[in-house]
Amino acid sequence: MSKSIHILLASAAALTLYAAPALAQDAAQQADAGDALEMITVTAQRRVENQKDVPISVATLSGETLAAASGAGADIRALAGKVPSLNIESSFGRTFPRFYIRGLGNTDFDLNASQPVSLVYDDVVLENPILKGFPIFDLQSVEVLRGPQGTLFGRNTPAGIVKFDTVRPDAHNNYGRVSWGRYNTVNAEAGIGGEISDKIAVRASGLYQHRDNWVTNVATGKKELEGFDDIAARLQVQLKPTEDLTIRLVGQYRDLDGTARVFRANAFAKGSNQLVGLGGAGTEFERDKVRTDGINFQKLKTYNGTLNVEFDAGPMTITSVTSYWSGEVQSRGDIDGGFGNQFNPPMGPGFIPFSAQSQDNVPSLDQFTQELRFASTAKTGVGYTFGAFYFNEKLNIDSLDFANPQDTAPDAIGLQRQVSDALGVFGSLFYAFDNGAKVQGGVRYNHDHRRMVASRPVDTRPGFLGFGGPVPDQKATVQGDVVTWDASAVYPITPEMNVFARVARGYRAPSIQGRLVFGRTLSTAKEETVMSYEAGLKSELLDGKARFNLTGFYFDAKNLQLTAVGGGSNFTTLLNAKKVEGYGFEAELELRPVSRMTLTAGVSYNHNEIKDPGLFVAGCGGPCTVENAPRPGSPGVFSIDGNQLPQSPRWSANWTAGYGVPVAGGELYAFTDWTYRSKIQFFLYKSVEFSDDNMLEGGLRAGYRTDRFDVAGYIRNITDNASAVSGIDFNNLTAMVNEPRIYGVEVGVKF
Repeated sequence: MSKSIHILLASAAALTLYAAPALAQDAAQQADAGDALEMITVTAQRRVENQKDVPISVATLSGETLAAASGAGADIRALAGKVPSLNIESSFGRTFPRFYIRGLGNTDFDLNASQPVSLVYDDVVLENPILKGFPIFDLQSVEVLRGPQGTLFGRNTPAGIVKFDTVRPDAHNNYGRVSWGRYNTVNAEAGIGGEISDKIAVRASGLYQHRDNWVTNVATGKKELEGFDDIAARLQVQLKPTEDLTIRLVGQYRDLDGTARVFRANAFAKGSNQLVGLGGAGTEFERDKVRTDGINFQKLKTYNGTLNVEFDAGPMTITSVTSYWSGEVQSRGDIDGGFGNQFNPPMGPGFIPFSAQSQDNVPSLDQFTQELRFASTAKTGVGYTFGAFYFNEKLNIDSLDFANPQDTAPDAIGLQRQVSDALGVFGSLFYAFDNGAKVQGGVRYNHDHRRMVASRPVDTRPGFLGFGGPVPDQKATVQGDVVTWDASAVYPITPEMNVFARVARGYRAPSIQGRLVFGRTLSTAKEETVMSYEAGLKSELLDGKARFNLTGFYFDAKNLQLTAVGGGSNFTTLLNAKKVEGYGFEAELELRPVSRMTLTAGVSYNHNEIKDPGLFVAGCGGPCTVENAPRPGSPGVFSIDGNQLPQSPRWSANWTAGYGVPVAGGELYAFTDWTYRSKIQFFLYKSVEFSDDNMLEGGLRAGYRTDRFDVAGYIRNITDNASAVSGIDFNNLTAMVNEPRIYGVEVGVKF
């Protein structure tokens, strides 16, 4: 079946690449005159532009697609696959998403993990993973910038950026919506604001999400897991003392109280990646049942204050963005995912060699950023953007290990203190010709400095376990000084179609890992650099009723930072791969063949390969089947040369369809959205078990709406697809799975 799906996707890709404009033309000729698509504007280059005129592979999410993804109690992981080449997953659940663009990402589960995909929230970079999970609500749009963005944005952007822009205080877009669904899932959000006077505008918005515990622990017979209460709020005050000066104050808050990710022991039978039930091979997988004996909880709080000042000085705009984020997390889970062990029977499901209970805390996270930017207001001729960016982060992490599942006093404590500083100075120039052509280039100097002190002051575990007792302070410092740059051009070959080309150099700062609750030494990775080349076309066809974009790309990464996670020691080790090459394409089509109907489709192909014959990693601690060649004389250690990067599907696709029928002053409507990804490996090594062949998920929303009211029913994961999305490999064949089918009703109002 997997091969058939790949053939189907390849055929669809070929049709999209070579026949999309023709298909759109045929559809338009056969249909009644429909409404034109809305123009898409983006701020991918720190100025508002038509997406067609931007020489970057950029995709947007807004409207019904964004609303569908962000409802039904979903968190930010629901954006995975909604645009080509974007994947998101997590082994921490709602608190710690991991982002991948064009296969580049980081599977590291540690709370100081460095990621090559940056999140930018209203011009503020969010570096730590616990900040990147901030909920999706009251957003104007989401932009996904694929490829290195190392000139104009923040730091650590060699893979790209996911950029969120909230609804501004002076926008007349007041709304409220509330839904109720399966497992007592509640999703309630609202945004209200506007001008109080000609100089002051205010907007308040908030989100409340709830789900009952719906996974039954067979050991107790009670529903104990996967529930949550997630609250987020945002207050914005916008001041305009003069016509040229705009000051915006933003405060944001999040409070999550729920359970950690459900780990499922021996969810695979040896020699297969098909999910199995609690009875092992030959039994049916049941998503709503586990058998576990540990303590499970997750609590997170984050706070933010931002001051955005913009001054229109005539030929230029001066922008200052000052932001402070803080956060704290407590997360404990039953890492072995099962019940009992070989020394303490009964045990299950399957063979549990030993119990593993751990907790990771962030008692304090403080991030301060300051950006000052000067940008010309020129639309033609010479234009520029230049400025400086400063980043400071102070992070404390506590890692706790427990001897027994119900223990509250740890038998080992690992402590980390990390301080990071970064400075970027950047500038970009463009020349816009009268015919719409544009050439541009930019450069950025990056200085990064990171230092860590880590220790294991407590370790009372028996000596035969091999941990060796307490560990005194271990110190490490890394720093990097790198110049990144980009050059691009866009040219209109017709009034409806532009072609573009871009070359860019991206950079990720050096990293330190120090999870000493299991290890005794720190590991470091030096900075990585990525050279990226891309070219494509962007078009708006059929009098605005169709839009087609196509990009082909190639990248060459040097010293790519990789993380060997888990394994027999359950220790995180940083590595640098000498070289990783990747290539592929993204194609996107949007079509309105008739009035009130909109169709979209996207497909991407991502091929990447680790090229480092001297790079080896430890295999799984559980009984998995590793398919890579072992290192001679080193049992359990395997070459990863030639492997595809983890969590990197070759193929991904997405498509939507929406249609409405006028009825009684409003319309009856239906909207469906689907995402597909091909096979992924969970770890750097290839194994039969720790992989998933493919995943196909769909959603449907149908109802009645007017200009003010919207009443609908919805369903997410229509087919109730059950797919493994990640795993834990140090103890047994533990897996984590995707979200269940959720259905319910929603009522919305605009005012």
